[in-house]
Amino acid sequence: MKSSDFFHSLEVDKVFSDLDSSPNGISKKDADERLNRFGENIIENYERSKLSIFLKQFMSPVIYVLIFAAILAFFIGDTNDFLIIIGIVIINSLLGFWQESKAESSLKALKKLTEQRAFVFRNGEVIEIPSSKIVPGDVLMLSEGNVISADLRLYDTKGMLIDESTITGESIPVEKDGKVILPEKTLPYDLKNMALSGTVVVRGSGKGIVVKTGKNTYLASIAEKVKEKSPESPLTKAIGQFSKKYIVLLFIILFTVGSFGLYGGIDIPTMLYILVALMVSAIPEGLPIVITLVLAVGALELNKNYVLVRHLPSVETLGSATVIASDKTGTITTGKIAVSEVFPEEFDDIEVISALANESDGIHGDHMDLALVSWLGIEKYHKIRKNNPTLEIFPFDTKSRMMGSLNNVINGQKLFIKGSYEFLKEKSTNKSFKEFDQAHDKMSGNGLRVLAFGVGEGDIKNPSTWKIEIKSLIGFSDPPKEGVKGAVSTAKSAGIRVIMITGDNSLTAKKIATEVGIYSEGDGLLSGVDIEKLDDEELKDALKGVSVVSRALPEHKYRIVKALQNSGEIVAVTGDGVNDVPALKVADLGISMGEGTEAAKSVSKMVLVDNNLSLIVKAIKQGRLITENIRKVIYYLISANMGQIVLISLSIIMGLSLPLFPVQILWINMVTDGVQDKTFPFIKEESNLMKRNPLRPENRVFDKVQIYRIFYAAVSLGLINLALYFHLLNINYPYMEIVTILFTSMVVSIWFNGIQAQKEHEPFFKNIKRSITINPYIWVGVLIGIVLQLLAIYVFSDLFKTVPLDILDFSYVLITSVLFFITLEVRKWAEYLYNKKNNPIL
Repeated sequence: MKSSDFFHSLEVDKVFSDLDSSPNGISKKDADERLNRFGENIIENYERSKLSIFLKQFMSPVIYVLIFAAILAFFIGDTNDFLIIIGIVIINSLLGFWQESKAESSLKALKKLTEQRAFVFRNGEVIEIPSSKIVPGDVLMLSEGNVISADLRLYDTKGMLIDESTITGESIPVEKDGKVILPEKTLPYDLKNMALSGTVVVRGSGKGIVVKTGKNTYLASIAEKVKEKSPESPLTKAIGQFSKKYIVLLFIILFTVGSFGLYGGIDIPTMLYILVALMVSAIPEGLPIVITLVLAVGALELNKNYVLVRHLPSVETLGSATVIASDKTGTITTGKIAVSEVFPEEFDDIEVISALANESDGIHGDHMDLALVSWLGIEKYHKIRKNNPTLEIFPFDTKSRMMGSLNNVINGQKLFIKGSYEFLKEKSTNKSFKEFDQAHDKMSGNGLRVLAFGVGEGDIKNPSTWKIEIKSLIGFSDPPKEGVKGAVSTAKSAGIRVIMITGDNSLTAKKIATEVGIYSEGDGLLSGVDIEKLDDEELKDALKGVSVVSRALPEHKYRIVKALQNSGEIVAVTGDGVNDVPALKVADLGISMGEGTEAAKSVSKMVLVDNNLSLIVKAIKQGRLITENIRKVIYYLISANMGQIVLISLSIIMGLSLPLFPVQILWINMVTDGVQDKTFPFIKEESNLMKRNPLRPENRVFDKVQIYRIFYAAVSLGLINLALYFHLLNINYPYMEIVTILFTSMVVSIWFNGIQAQKEHEPFFKNIKRSITINPYIWVGVLIGIVLQLLAIYVFSDLFKTVPLDILDFSYVLITSVLFFITLEVRKWAEYLYNKKNNPIL
């Protein structure tokens, strides 16, 4: 038995010969031998072990440091911190494990597409077998409704239409003809004499020779790409980069502080305890759970807008997206064929012809027939058919490209016909075609699918006898969804590029893309044929400036996503079919449709309940808000923690007594970071989120501006409180009172830092009302913090080594805290005025 990748280019007899088969099929003995040789007709499942998925969750620099800090906390007897940190690590890991385990179901969903029953010829008899037992050389009988379970070379087709949307993404069923011979390099969406695994027969019948099964099918080649690892989210990348830099900086500081402390006479156990306390304080162990809270709050908000989040980090990825690669059908357009244009407009009888030359029952039927019903209105459709009873129907014939209906009308019987304009024209009795030709060319040029309608006479059973008078032309389209045009405009103003990828032809694609604002004069256009000629590097260059890709295959969409990523883009891609699975899997953010296949949903990170591009743009806005809030909480946590290190480090270096006891350092971490940071998920939009270009992943949380702001706040916090320390020493305050004042001053100052952190782009006093209301929960956090701090001073003084403070003592606390607040406000005003001058959007 010979093998070939080009059975579509061979005569049927040659295919039978190469596969050692015949129209009577193969013998049972041959079938068993081939089953052993080729294996079962299934897509092999690929699964990682549950243990490997779970262990992967611990492979993160942040997790390493948290575990190290937990171990240190345990050895110095700080059981509470040990349990809190370990709890956070376990919860975070379990969430990641659950999400990745769900994603492993993708290949199982693909496999289900081939789990069918099939009718095959064996020893000249038709028998029913499980589709998993189909082998190359088998002859399959196909009829309406059959799901095709292997790749077939068709022959003896009778009016066969196949829905290939799961493979090509094209919305309209494809006509098949087993007699045609095609060039070797014909692409899958033009394989008129082939039926591919995973597609569905929607009309007609036929027979096909099985040429490929199991892992050799075109569907399996899609499944193979599902094994590729999904990229890390921008947030994960950014946190990873930030963690490495922060850990290096932290160890340098702690080593320096430890060296000076030991040199200054602090004993090793005390110095070790101080360093561990500083490390636990400096490491934002609450960051993973705060980020999870921010993402969860964002996911709930998205859920209100019919966006379901399957993978929590993807919520933030939305805010990072630089490219939206969107399907046309069902996302940009309605996914339903509709009447778009009628010629001539004033011709009344077209309603009668379109109702009678129609094979639907008003609810079920061909896309075109149902579009005509919708255009007429269901009541009018049934009324016309009732008044003109159908005597006989000639179903749509792929050879004559026409269908006809013989009906009783007022003056007797009449034949009502619809079909291809070119074929009706050959049998037409019209005296002139000039106007119809012009109308047809105009509609076709606008990407519409055109049908001709007419009345005639002849034998209903024999189209060759028909004589037709063409009365009208109707153009059909898949119209854009409401709100998409505005969404595209918003996306572009936010610096996000929108590319439409479709299986439809270039005329239709360009027309729709122009209507919704995706395509503008001068933009590039690519087709699947073009992509086939390009290697990956050439494709990367070719995509620059492209806004429409037509006649795209699954591998094309996959390659487009990879090429865009190699250009540094963060790609959000939409899809609903099996054909979209590879692209959804490798995209930074795969978004499937609520009405899509389970295979698409299983690899996507988000699901749109209402399939609409405008929802994606709204979700991007929410994603950007989430990104800003994560950035703000990181600034708050790191600047507060580093401020303590500045105070303690400088005190040790200068030979002063410790300004804070280790237990107080840990308490500051709890009463500030542990309370206020939990309110950051609820910060509202600050301003102009969709007027800024998206930040690069490496700049999400730790860019130069963020570093500068953290450094400014930390140094200001440390120096102001160090100055207070010197002042209190100079006026001979008791040491324990000094420590308690500094302890409280640091706490209150960090609260003020948290209040300032609610707004990144505007000073607090720029809009006081907005500053106060942007996050009401921050004040709840402050109130809880006040209660806890008073308890630490007046109730648990022995535990926290504090003494009671009087009004004068609190005045020092207030002065330093307000001074720190003003210092931050000065910095923000300087930035605001500079940005307003140089970048009015901000």
